[in-house]
Amino acid sequence: MDQRWTESDIADQSGRTVVVTGANSGLGLRTAEVLAGRGARVLLACRSAERGAVALERVRVVASGAAPELVVLDLADLASVRAAAASVRERTGDHLDLLINNAGVVAAARGRTADGFELQLGTNHLGHATLTWLLMPALRGGTGARVVTLSSVAAIGARIRLDDPNFEHRPYNPATAYRQAKLANQVFALELDRRLRDEGAKVLSALAHPGYTATGLSTGMARTYRSPFVRRAILSVNHAGEVLLSQNVALGVLPQLYAATAPGVQGGDYIGPRGLGGLHGYPTKVRLPAVAGDPVTGPALWDLTAGLTGVTPDPR
Repeated sequence: MDQRWTESDIADQSGRTVVVTGANSGLGLRTAEVLAGRGARVLLACRSAERGAVALERVRVVASGAAPELVVLDLADLASVRAAAASVRERTGDHLDLLINNAGVVAAARGRTADGFELQLGTNHLGHATLTWLLMPALRGGTGARVVTLSSVAAIGARIRLDDPNFEHRPYNPATAYRQAKLANQVFALELDRRLRDEGAKVLSALAHPGYTATGLSTGMARTYRSPFVRRAILSVNHAGEVLLSQNVALGVLPQLYAATAPGVQGGDYIGPRGLGGLHGYPTKVRLPAVAGDPVTGPALWDLTAGLTGVTPDPR
């Protein structure tokens, strides 16, 4: 991999159709702008129709191919996920080349989704897993299709409590819940890739993380890191009021863009910043926690997710 891979290395994306969740701001918006600028038809999946409309106009200005479109998607409401998936399949004629599961929440206090799930697990994992399953027929109809799921270095050392994923029988800790949800992203993405490989499907599942990037989630996410040293360093500021160790969105978005577009990316690859602690820098392939690929945890989480959401995995 080039030591300084940037947006300029992205090949022409004309003819490709892309869905980006959480595309109204931050990493999602930048991803949508870059891919639309390279000629892709981009569907911005956003929770707020009002904020989505503003983002849509920004992407429209830079689009060099098909006009971008807005899809209303609330990952914390499975009815909304089903409606959004149906809309995408109808609009694309079941030809989708790229799904970027970018959206995420960091909660400061306990919250619940519309379906009663712990908010962070429900949004970051269950909502995205459901969307991925429901869009799989469209991805199978795509060309060289990829699913790119965002995780976080906060997942290092995390644990998934399969017996109590929604914190119904243990004290709630928002940082623990966030880290569980981001590990679930990893486990699900790898299990998806394993199943796709086993059947010889021409769809790959890859992962990315942005390190520590200055977005609206930054301060909340900083508190989820296990290392006290890292937390203190991130949450400290310099004389200009700038958060230390963070990088801007233009750099933080590169890992997911690499995973989404670079030739040579393989199923199960995890792309993140190459700098100290994986917090900043240009993208490179990084190592996943061993538990992410555990042969027992993957199928168990897959089945738990299907049971909680009531969705049949990978409908044909």
